[in-house]
Formats: sequence, structure tokens, C-alpha cells
Amino acid sequence: MFDKTREICVCNSKDMQEIAESIKEYEIKDMEALLACTSCEVGDKCESCIEDGYENDGYSLAMVLSLVKQKRL
Repeated sequence: MFDKTREICVCNSKDMQEIAESIKEYEIKDMEALLACTSCEVGDKCESCIEDGYENDGYSLAMVLSLVKQKRL
């Protein structure tokens, strides 16, 4: 299972749960919309969280978005 408290966007101190809640609340459907959302600032600084993950481990915004779409998060 996933650690929902794992920090995904380190620069903005956002964990999986916070990002997932924003995706659901603002009905975000794709990565472009997630990055453009000013209410949930993510991926706007170092950008490593977008695809590869801050620790280059795959825990990324793309993964969180996918899990929400699959209703697994």
C-alpha cells in the first residue's frame, strides 16, 4: 500500500494525501491542469516531482494523478 503522508512535492511541502484531495476537489484530469492549478501549487520549483520523483523513485505527481484516476487513492 501507499504511504499517504509521503512528501511528493518537497519544495511546496505537499504529501500524497494533500495532492490527491486537491485533484478531487478541483476535478483535475491531467498533468497540465494540475501544474496550472494555483490552489494546489506543485511542480513549480525544482520540477523533479512531476515525473521522476524527488528521490528519483517514481513517487511523483504523475503517480498520484494516476492513482486518483484509478480510485486507488
